[in-house]
Amino acid sequence: MDFSFSDEQNALREVARKIFEAECTPDRLREIEKSDERFDRRLWEELAKANLLGASLPESQGGSGYGFFELCLLFEEFGRAVAPVPAWATLACAAPAIAKFGTDALRKRWLPGVVAGEAILSAALQEPGNVDPLAPVTTAVRDGDGYRLDGQKFCVPAAFVSERILVPARTGEGVGLFLVDPRGSGVGLERQIVTNREIQGWMKLEGVRVGRSDVLVDPARGTRALAWIVERATTALCATQVGVAERALRITAGYVSERQQFDRPIGSFQAVHTRAADAYIELETQRLTTWQAAYLLSKQDSAPEAVAIAKFFAGEAGHVVTYAAEHLHGGIGADIDYPVHRYYLWSRQIELTLGSSASQLAALGDAIAR
Repeated sequence: MDFSFSDEQNALREVARKIFEAECTPDRLREIEKSDERFDRRLWEELAKANLLGASLPESQGGSGYGFFELCLLFEEFGRAVAPVPAWATLACAAPAIAKFGTDALRKRWLPGVVAGEAILSAALQEPGNVDPLAPVTTAVRDGDGYRLDGQKFCVPAAFVSERILVPARTGEGVGLFLVDPRGSGVGLERQIVTNREIQGWMKLEGVRVGRSDVLVDPARGTRALAWIVERATTALCATQVGVAERALRITAGYVSERQQFDRPIGSFQAVHTRAADAYIELETQRLTTWQAAYLLSKQDSAPEAVAIAKFFAGEAGHVVTYAAEHLHGGIGADIDYPVHRYYLWSRQIELTLGSSASQLAALGDAIAR
């Protein structure tokens, strides 16, 4: 594995970072958190103008044609900025699935809109009472040339602003992947406010009809397709967590270098710099395992063990780093007018999305036992 980034990859990151530094100021984040949508549409438009929304999408659909590894570099920047945009839902879950598995008609229908910032998509990968995103409980039965869906999904990101939501559902033949209109007949959405203040949706499906044109992957090959999607969505979360943890630690380093106690910066105290050093080691462990998973997925279809390892450290190391950041700030770390608290909340949200650290260990144990 080559640990260095190419000039092109570094340039991509720099473009994203400049936009986020200009747009994701503390005042702007507070403004968005008070809004009804909690979605910064102005930032989304700026990302579209820079063609960052289409970075990993095919050039034939207006994208830049970069790979999955480059997409993860972008998600690290989303995490550094704690950017309130539906990036994970659209760019890591739904759009890559359409690009990989969709018909030409589906690609033409949705991907140019994603690139332009005009189409927002999502995926309903989590269900209440079901910890395995690869084994959906939601059902689909044949209905003419389409299907009827019944079941529940929860913590659906960007559910209220998406035009289509990718819904995995089991049939007698396997697992199918369906594009559902969240405003369609039989679809119910309830508002959920999750740990990082994002608005997500509890989705109830009661006899929802999906026509043939909105069947992304038929049940005969849906299980492998769903695994492909979940592994990449999980790794994108890990890359986001790298950005979250790194930025939290950098804010903390600045604070302990300036905060004075006994006429000295508190960062000069042994307990403080030892705690910060431990957090830095955890951050680098998290970074290494994330890039390992991203690299493998950029070269091959599947890397389940590497993804589980990355998600384990994203949860464990992310928790250690952001908790240390809060602790080393003292009382100001819990002040919601100070920016570091957002990184703590985002870290908790990422840790539990698509499987906790404990569930990743269980999956690794099962793999070893086999």
